[in-house]
Amino acid sequence: MPHRIAAIQKLLATQPHPERVALLAIAGDSASGKTTLTKGLVQAIGEHRISSFCTDDYHRYDRVERKSLPFTPLNPECNFLEIMEQHLQLLTLGQPILKPKYHHTDGTLGRPELFTPREIVIVEGLFPLWSRLSRATFDVTAYLDPPEPIRREWKIQRDVSKRGYTEEQVLADLDKREPESEKFIRPQRAHADIVISFAPVEGRKELSATILLRPTVPHPDLHDILTPATREAAHIKLIRDQDGKPVDALHVHGHAPVSASRLVEEKLWEKIGLDGEIPESLGRISSTERSAPLAVAQLILLHHMIHT
Repeated sequence: MPHRIAAIQKLLATQPHPERVALLAIAGDSASGKTTLTKGLVQAIGEHRISSFCTDDYHRYDRVERKSLPFTPLNPECNFLEIMEQHLQLLTLGQPILKPKYHHTDGTLGRPELFTPREIVIVEGLFPLWSRLSRATFDVTAYLDPPEPIRREWKIQRDVSKRGYTEEQVLADLDKREPESEKFIRPQRAHADIVISFAPVEGRKELSATILLRPTVPHPDLHDILTPATREAAHIKLIRDQDGKPVDALHVHGHAPVSASRLVEEKLWEKIGLDGEIPESLGRISSTERSAPLAVAQLILLHHMIHT
């Protein structure tokens, strides 16, 4: 047996693959902002350098089949998580995978797709941080943690406008999912290097962000960015995390003057070290709406991906 394993490893080493594959996980509950965050990052650097996919593709059942089941997609029993773990291991080695496909528009399962890793792979979805094995494949991990009222509002807006549900159906589905969300999805927050929460501050309508930078990975030095000139846009302070441990919390204000917010973004972009202007995709929520806190969160993740 050992000689067979050695032979396989030797053959794999001779196959062309990226010299370095950096894996980033973006986990979170349904409609927490994972796809928006990921899309901006991919467009910023380009698909020639970044490839991404959603772990929802590993759903075991389609939408019609799930109606007769006693659990929801938030239950591990509803997903091929062992296959996901195998695929993540292959991706860390630069190997392509034959990935399943789930269509969110109509809830059907499609034909498997060949997925070839680029220099950077972003894996977003409900379960990327589910197990020790899956977590071990990532260089850096993030969890999106908006307040529940905000997330529920986002889910209603998205599922009604894009997925063909009525508001009543979405509300009923949220209630049905809640026990499994609490049991299986939210515990992944504890395993993230970065926790991001988008929400308006009291008395404001613009989205702000609180970004927890846990000491599990080295983060970009922000001391030369968070100066008196940028105080209105962002500041950092030491707080207690949910487990009582101290953690750096970066607060990015959505209501700050554009000039101050832009200065934070420009300094972060300069620290990343890429050529050109800040990509327009960063911070983009829609074709007409932009969020500086979203852009700052994306820039921090981008720094990790480039400098891992």
